[in-house]
Amino acid sequence: MLQFLGLEMPMLLMALSAVFTFGAVILALKLFKNKLPVDGGRDFAFNGKLSKGKQRGAGIVFICVFILSSLIFIKPSIELGMYYVLIFLGMLSGYLDDASKVPWGEYKKGAIDLAICLLTSGAFVWKNPDLLSVNLGFFDLKLHWAVFLAVSTVFLWMMINATNCSDGIDGFCGSLSVNSIIFIILTAVALGTGEEIKSLGAIMIFAIIAYLWYNAEPSTMMMGDAGSRAIGLFLGILVLKSGNILFAIPLCFILLLDGLIGIFKVSVTRFLKIKVLKNIRTPLHDHFRKNKNWSNTQTIYRLNIIQALISFVTLMLVKM
Repeated sequence: MLQFLGLEMPMLLMALSAVFTFGAVILALKLFKNKLPVDGGRDFAFNGKLSKGKQRGAGIVFICVFILSSLIFIKPSIELGMYYVLIFLGMLSGYLDDASKVPWGEYKKGAIDLAICLLTSGAFVWKNPDLLSVNLGFFDLKLHWAVFLAVSTVFLWMMINATNCSDGIDGFCGSLSVNSIIFIILTAVALGTGEEIKSLGAIMIFAIIAYLWYNAEPSTMMMGDAGSRAIGLFLGILVLKSGNILFAIPLCFILLLDGLIGIFKVSVTRFLKIKVLKNIRTPLHDHFRKNKNWSNTQTIYRLNIIQALISFVTLMLVKM
């Protein structure tokens, strides 16, 4: 909005957007806390019953504030507008599941996620014809738009579901997401592709940080599918805009490993009738808590430290 007044102060705008976003999320969560659905606990998760009675679905609050703040502080474009709508739809589908008395089935949620991912990939392919390649380090593999559309759709679906699966400990999904967003931005800036996503990422970071004020252990509210699904889609969009889809592997490594290993295990067991990873509890953060006797705090800090180290090495290699 301030750009329309002729003010070219990107750093000031970023600071203002951060303060506005943080304050608005804190205020909105206070105002709407008692309007959120209440969690009934999870039967199969490690210590899943401890979440019973907490407010769930806080993602609807901080994602809406993120979109509002982005509309105010970031120069509008058709591409960004499409992303805002799709992130909102991802959040809304998650919130409706959070608020439902009968949880939605896996196939229903998976189909909705897939449709949103296809539309998001379509928007990216349409608006970024120069970024439809995969950088393998020694050369760029240029992909046909239809191939890239298929690859990016699957990639975004994996990001959504991996992020959703990681949301099992107070502060874990949020802190890991902030960790990844910071390094995606730094890596993109190092490559000269980060200007479009720098402000967008900063706003999401402060929206999540404000939510973490209430989600730090012992939490009083949880983001639910409303938050995790929208954040997963957002992370995928940032990676795509960085110019190399393969950056997701190092920069979102812990999120992807934590969530996808469980999806892999369940899928192989269910569809191929083969039992794999018998001694590994999934999601992986439950394995460390249950099988390795790590506390929640140890799990959060140690996995965030590992992610930061991997991301830092990646950033240094990019700079070289």
